[in-house]
Amino acid sequence: MMNQKISFLAFAAVSVNVWADDIQDMSDPLAVYTQTGIGWTQKGLNLKLGQAYDTGHSDSMAQHVLELKGFAGRVGTDEHADGSIDSMRYRHFHVDMTTGRGSQVDLDWNFDNDMGSASYSMIQALPKMGRVQLYPLAGVGISVTDNQGYSVPASFALVGMYGKLDISERIWVNYNPMYTSQLGGDDDYKNAFGINHEAAVSYQLTSTKNVRAFWNWGETIEGTDFRIEMNFQF
Repeated sequence: MMNQKISFLAFAAVSVNVWADDIQDMSDPLAVYTQTGIGWTQKGLNLKLGQAYDTGHSDSMAQHVLELKGFAGRVGTDEHADGSIDSMRYRHFHVDMTTGRGSQVDLDWNFDNDMGSASYSMIQALPKMGRVQLYPLAGVGISVTDNQGYSVPASFALVGMYGKLDISERIWVNYNPMYTSQLGGDDDYKNAFGINHEAAVSYQLTSTKNVRAFWNWGETIEGTDFRIEMNFQF
């Protein structure tokens, strides 16, 4: 569950540089645009749909993003994968273009284990240092389970950072460490929290298309998860 939470903040949010109807820099972790993406993972296929919208204020931008993960499991390499959707995730992003500060509401649900989470976080773009730019973030959330009725067994805090290193005009890498800590609730859930890592290598094919490869590992992830995806901007 926690590795899912890491997954997306690394490649979507809002732009502090251009307007929503312009072609946006898809390498920017704080870029908002209408988009779709398709990905291959060890557990099957992922589908991502994102819709940017007008907030009514010229100094802010926002978008909705919906992801379906782990369907068509036969195309993956995990022997336990099946044809059904493993998990679903919805996020809402908003950014203040005058400060470079974004916020995110993140809801996800895992159908295999009837567990999910809901969280709210803030992310701040720091000034670029040569080829490097950092985006620290912090947030809070709750865990949700469905065991003969819905319950909230734990709350948690999240702190982390998204890092971007430009290799060339078309190639960049990301490193995104995230730490979650249980704030309260059932002690049986303490192993669901800890430090996780994400690394990505990306190549911009055109101004509106890129291909990205991701690796996720850490204290709450068994082994290393790998995925590759193609993203399109509209």
